[in-house]
Amino acid sequence: MLAAFTFNTAENLPVGLLELISEDMAVSASAVGLLVTGYGVTVAVASLPLARATQSLPRRHVLTGLLAGLVVSSLIAALSPSYPLLLGARLLTALAQALFWAVMGPVAVGLFAPQVRGRVVGALSVAGSLALVLGVPAGAWLGRQSAWPVPIATPAGLGSVSLVIIAALLPTTRPEKSRAAFGTAPDARRFATVLVAGALSATGAFAGFTYLVKFLGDVSGFSPNTVNALLVAFGVTCLAGVSLTGALLDRFPHAALVAAVATQAGGLLGLYMVGADPVAAVVSLVLMGGALGPVFMATQNEMLHCAPGRTDIALAANSASYNAGIAAGAALGGLLLALVGVRAAFLAGGLLTTASCVVLLSERRRRRPW
Repeated sequence: MLAAFTFNTAENLPVGLLELISEDMAVSASAVGLLVTGYGVTVAVASLPLARATQSLPRRHVLTGLLAGLVVSSLIAALSPSYPLLLGARLLTALAQALFWAVMGPVAVGLFAPQVRGRVVGALSVAGSLALVLGVPAGAWLGRQSAWPVPIATPAGLGSVSLVIIAALLPTTRPEKSRAAFGTAPDARRFATVLVAGALSATGAFAGFTYLVKFLGDVSGFSPNTVNALLVAFGVTCLAGVSLTGALLDRFPHAALVAAVATQAGGLLGLYMVGADPVAAVVSLVLMGGALGPVFMATQNEMLHCAPGRTDIALAANSASYNAGIAAGAALGGLLLALVGVRAAFLAGGLLTTASCVVLLSERRRRRPW
């Protein structure tokens, strides 16, 4: 759980530090957005090859290696004197995260009975969501109090703690012996549907979320201190959404995913349509925050059930498709930000998320008996 928190914090820190990095390195906000885009592209491209290359290695060894990569790359990023080196360090972190979620899910779930898999996934997702509640807002605050390299270096310390704990306590077992090595209800069609829906929802979410700080300041008119408080509120609602969804995943896995995607669409479109009104912006922000974490959590849970083969490969494919969506969304949002304005990014995000919901509902209709 600590490792999940640390990786998600490292991934999303540039969102809260966007303006600080932009000013210090004399690059545009869109260029800083590439720190998220490049991260997502790397995870998307590397997840499956890395999962296949390491599928026979003991999970304890793999996880400690990944955490070592996180520690080293975080320190390089914090000490980077130039934007290209910072981007390169971010890509190194992304390589570690590309494999982390594919490995950690089956490891954690395999320690428990199959009927509580949803709750185990929920626990990991709660830890990951705390990155938005604590990690990103704390990083933004710390960056303003000192300088952006300080919060960028923080994951190195947290990752070191996780590395020691996992190296000392996690059993060394062959991955194929895990009780979660294979899906409980293999279904290639459902697997493909969830991949597509997850990619669309991620593209939509990060078309807006990557530039959320700018939207809240320029469109909604909030001060920098208020924006930081709203980031905390965003993270709290994400945590609440993950906690609620985690309690329901074992009983309603399909409905939980559809509900999360639909809620995300409502939040994004709400920000586009009424985001200039501060009260309406906060309401829409709550909807978006309450859905962002549960969407990925619900797709991960689906992979543990419908995986047509090994679950670690299925989870790697899910992470790849989701992060391809993150990269595409951040790039799309940056393009719209430069050409039209930040509101257009949230419109595009809402429409793409709506398309994801349609894909899920259409697949369920095809599965329903006549």
